[in-house]
Order: sequence, then structure tokens, then C-alpha cells
Amino acid sequence: MSTQMSRTDWIILLILSVLWGGSFYFIGIAIRSVTPLTLVLLRVSLAAIFLWVWRLFRRESLALPPGAVSALFLLGLLNNALPFFLFATAQRTIPSGLASILNATTPIWGVIVAHLFTQDERMTPARMAGVLLGFAGVAVMIGADLLGQIGTNVVAQIACLGATLSYALAGVWGRRFRAMGVAPVAVASGSLSAAAAILLPLVLLFEPPWHASAPTGGAWSALLALAFFSTAIAYILYFRLLASAGATNSLLVTFLIPITAVLLGTFLLGESLAPRHFAGMALIGLGLAAIDGRVVQRR
Repeated sequence: MSTQMSRTDWIILLILSVLWGGSFYFIGIAIRSVTPLTLVLLRVSLAAIFLWVWRLFRRESLALPPGAVSALFLLGLLNNALPFFLFATAQRTIPSGLASILNATTPIWGVIVAHLFTQDERMTPARMAGVLLGFAGVAVMIGADLLGQIGTNVVAQIACLGATLSYALAGVWGRRFRAMGVAPVAVASGSLSAAAAILLPLVLLFEPPWHASAPTGGAWSALLALAFFSTAIAYILYFRLLASAGATNSLLVTFLIPITAVLLGTFLLGESLAPRHFAGMALIGLGLAAIDGRVVQRR
């Protein structure tokens, strides 16, 4: 697997940064009236329904090769059920901005996990330097106010870090589906369905719907957007990127999420860019260039 991304890979990475950048906002709205396990169950279930309807409409084959079902269940746990629940729980007590900082540790875990469990995504000095530069850029963009909150609500922050480690493990595990011949949309629909199957008994046991109040209209709107844009469409693109660019490169999207959030706020909401935003973008750009490697090789 090539450690350098093609132009198509970079385009997918940018689109993913927009789709996943909105997820923190949607979760922040929905979590006000929906409990964490229920929120995650609704997110993965609605996204799975969208994908199954799409596959049936396109009359795609639903057959899976031997071993794929059990592999999809583990992927659904590592990539959806566990990290979604941990982030949703954490965002009840910490701001979305701080959650996005902690989310940006995903590539650091990704480099370590890929080095330990793969042969073609080994750690290099340039790759590790790029990851650290990217994380520093995210921290600079978010600002000192939120950085000052690191250390408070420790349990919630540990939950976020546990979620990012789970994402990294899922990234390495998800590479196997290309060799199995399972298409990205099938991986997405299968893993989301498996996550829903894992979460349903937990919701019935710990958050029974007959004891909960109905979500507000705003919460339902956020849930639908979260399921369709930030989950269903996003994971089709993510598994396509994972198959072509590998786990480490695919996880770089967490560095780009703050940039897209800032740019969308500037152009759509009339917000202004501060000097720290430009400094953070520059550091992230240097980090991505170092990880990609082509500029370093040319120099």
C-alpha cells in the first residue's frame, strides 16, 4: 500500500473533514435531549437504513465472503459503537472545541498502531514529526482558552482519548476488507448495522425508551443530519479512502476538521479569522506535507 495519497485521496480527505466537522455540532444539539447510548443507537441505525435502501435501490449483491460478518461486528464496535458512545458521553461535560482537540490525537494513535500491526505503514521520523506538527496546529487554532481546560473533567477527556485509540485500531482492522473483496459501501452498511445490533440490548437495559422523554424537533433534525451526512455518506468515503491510502493517512482527517470549521464559520457565518487560525493552518499544512513525504523526498 502506498504511503502517499493521490489527488482523489486528498479530495476525499477534504470532504470528510467537512462532513465530520459538523458531527460535533450536531451531537452538541442532540445530546441536550437524548441520552448518550440512545443517541448513538439512533445515529448508526438511521445511517444503516440510508445505506441499505441505497444498496437495494442499486440492486447490489448483499452476499459477503466467509469471515466478513464477524470482522464487521468487531469493526462496528471499534469504529462506531464504542467511540461514538464515549464522545457523546464526554460532550455532556466538556465543550465541543475541547472534544475536537482530543479527537485530533487520533493520527498519533494511528501511527503507533499501524507501526505495531502492519508491515507497510511503519513509523518514520518524518511521519511522527508530521503528526506532532499537525496536533500542534490544531491546538493553536483552538486557542489558549480551551487548552486551559485540559485537566478538568478528566474522566470525560480520558473517554475522548479512549475513543481516538479505538478509531486507530479500527483503521488498521478495516484494511482487511479490501483483500476480502468487500466494497466500501458494503463495509459501511455492515459495520453500522453491527454497531446497531451491539447497542440495542444496551439501550434496552440501561436507557429504556419507555422511561425517556421524546427528542425535541431540533434534536431530530440534528440526528438526521448526523446520520445521513456525518455517518452514512462519510463512512462510504472513509472506507474508500482506507482501501487506497491506508490507516495512517485516512486518520489525518482529524487535523483538517478544525480548519474546515473555521473556514465555514468565516464564509457562511461572517466570523473573522484570528492570527492563531493562520498559524494553526500553517502548522497543519507542514504536518500533512511531512506525513505525505513527497516534499521531503524532493528536498
